[in-house]
Amino acid sequence: MDIEIFLTNTLSKKKELFIPLTPQKVTLYQCGPTVYWTQHIGNMRAVVITDLLVRTLSYVGYDVSFTRNYTDVGHLTSDEDAGEDKMEKGAKREGKTPDEIVQKYIDIFEQDVTALNARAPYAKPRATEYIDEMITMVDILLKKGFAYKTPLAIYFDISKAKEYTRLSGQILEHNIEEAGKGTVIDPEKKHPEDFSLWFFKAGAHEKALQTWKNPFDEKEGFPGWHLECSAMIKGILGTTIDIHMGGIEHIPIHHTNEIAQSESANDAPLAHYWLHYEHLLVDGKKMSKSEGTSYSLADVREKGFDPLALRYFLLNSHYRSKQNLTWEALEGAQTALRRLQTSLGSDLGGAINEAYRARFIKHIADDLDTPRALALVWEMVKDQTISPLDKTATLIDFDRVLGLGLVLHKEEVIPENIAVLIRAREQARQSKNWIESDRLRDEIKSIGWDVLDTPEGQKVTLSLGGRTSK
Repeated sequence: MDIEIFLTNTLSKKKELFIPLTPQKVTLYQCGPTVYWTQHIGNMRAVVITDLLVRTLSYVGYDVSFTRNYTDVGHLTSDEDAGEDKMEKGAKREGKTPDEIVQKYIDIFEQDVTALNARAPYAKPRATEYIDEMITMVDILLKKGFAYKTPLAIYFDISKAKEYTRLSGQILEHNIEEAGKGTVIDPEKKHPEDFSLWFFKAGAHEKALQTWKNPFDEKEGFPGWHLECSAMIKGILGTTIDIHMGGIEHIPIHHTNEIAQSESANDAPLAHYWLHYEHLLVDGKKMSKSEGTSYSLADVREKGFDPLALRYFLLNSHYRSKQNLTWEALEGAQTALRRLQTSLGSDLGGAINEAYRARFIKHIADDLDTPRALALVWEMVKDQTISPLDKTATLIDFDRVLGLGLVLHKEEVIPENIAVLIRAREQARQSKNWIESDRLRDEIKSIGWDVLDTPEGQKVTLSLGGRTSK
């Protein structure tokens, strides 16, 4: 398919024609979860939006290499290099080791992702698997004069970065002035806004639980959060990627710092397109643990909602717009989803309506305009000039992008080759071989089937999303 895709690029502040670095191939990175707690449904919005982009690009013919990481060290409770390491905080809260906390919340996240019918990434690295790459990048930055060392940490000198605030559009002098009003963690920092590349086991982090030997000091240490994404991107996808995704909260600090350190070390752009999604609100307010509104997908299920109803709800708003969740709105989304499911005929032998398909592509190619795409879906469903057979075929085709699992509620006959893999995965889970379990799930998904871990066991359904490139 020769389809033009337009995306709003935070870097240029405008909607642009998407042109990949390599024809028909896309490299995409999304900042993944810090796995110290169950992810709330705002994080699930990020999953759905990223999956929507992957599906859209795949639908129009691109081979997508999508990576989403797990942050399992170095993310402090403040994004500005202050506070306690979130993994250690989680470990102390539950009386577990950091590794145990990581595995627990990765498992929960993976189950939630599967329940939302999101495709498995090309790669899903853990930050701790790329310590060597991080050390190499720090060493390069030190030797090139972009970084400096104190007894407590190694910092990136933002005064040396080229156009440090071009992503955020902020005034650097104002940032520095405001940053200087906070608590001084390290009096030897040259500028209040300089960010940590590497923390030593000293000062506030003297009792850090996750540390590594390094060539910079006799003291062990651990990476700064911003450094982790830069190292994983380069190690998996290359020096420059096509698309980098994340929430708008990452623009002024995390993504700004990623650009500064990556481009200073590599002498090349980090990403050509930066896509940022807005926040999900609950009853008009930011989600809050203290107010009991930081809902997880488990909470959604407990209230009787299908996770795919949440997906439908999330697709009803554009990714660059704030979205407000109410239980009444989610009830409406569930009703709509069920109506779509029941509108499908039992015979799958119809033909895709090309006129509606062309209009659908036009909407999704225009910066992922899912509200208009869903409106078109309902227009087509109500169109009496189209046969039930053709409506079913067209809906199933659209669902390759929407990912609503419109036929997942129907029983499917599981082929023997899939059944063999399912049995092997069950044995891996019983022996707590989580790496093998994840590998088998990804293999099953690559063949075209989805696996959901439920209290009743593994639930296997045919995926309409097709295969994700490896």
